[in-house]
Amino acid sequence: MRYGITGNPNKSQIWHPVSTLVGWLLQQDLEFCLHTPIASGLRERELVGASLCEERAAEDVAEKSDLMLSFGGDGTLLRVAHTTGPNDTPVLGVNIGRLGFLADIEVEQLTDAIEHIEAGRFHIEERMVLEGTADHPEIGTDWALNEFVLDRSGAAGLIKIHVEVDGTPLNTYWADGLIMATPTGSTAYSLSTGGPIVSPGVDAITLTPIAPHTLTVRPIVLPGSVQITAKVLANDEPYVFAADGRSTLLDEHDLEFTVHRAAHTVNLVKLPDQHFFHTLRSKLMWGLRHSNASESGVPPTDRDR
Repeated sequence: MRYGITGNPNKSQIWHPVSTLVGWLLQQDLEFCLHTPIASGLRERELVGASLCEERAAEDVAEKSDLMLSFGGDGTLLRVAHTTGPNDTPVLGVNIGRLGFLADIEVEQLTDAIEHIEAGRFHIEERMVLEGTADHPEIGTDWALNEFVLDRSGAAGLIKIHVEVDGTPLNTYWADGLIMATPTGSTAYSLSTGGPIVSPGVDAITLTPIAPHTLTVRPIVLPGSVQITAKVLANDEPYVFAADGRSTLLDEHDLEFTVHRAAHTVNLVKLPDQHFFHTLRSKLMWGLRHSNASESGVPPTDRDR
């Protein structure tokens, strides 16, 4: 297995664990390459020898490796996923961020994780990707692992978004915006706006309005096979179209956005003891109050039960 090491060079916390990993990989005689910005950062900080950094540096690290190690948070892993693109190189996220739904291996677990991988004790989760198309030079065709978002810009008022599903009108949303998310994206922006949590294996797309004007307008879960057409109806204010956080400011109204499941997936590396439900319990601290009460010897109240 040849490992490609990448990450967010703007996070100061990555340099010590990355340099430690490089030393360990050398001791284990395991093949690896370093994304060029990571190799440059290690060399500049004199954490790894200049000759080794130069020898192992790779601009297209996804093509040069069998498995990518992404150091950072979920945002970093999203950027790494977009560099691998349809290449299908699997990615293991190493969390140096705060929450870490995608980057769910902690730094102290990394060498154990690689030993599992070398022993073949891992599997690949194929995560659904959305493809979005619009007749606009700055958009064209794009894809998203988490979500596409139509959003108001700055202090502009509410926007009207007309949505059809497989050619049938669904709703005209009057809201701050609309999120079209994959199951992976259900624990990202969509979750913070009241959208449902969707298990990664579910073949579904969620539509979650952002602060809708009408309280009866709720999130909806659609089959993964549908084609969604969304259009921001004419008003005097610009709006934003975003794909996994990469935003484009638009003035054109009645521009049609078509969203459907993409042909490729993003492949995430998962270890035997990793499960989506474990991640939910850990990251969202589900059951924490009951656990604390039990450990303290205080019996739970009827409300706690």
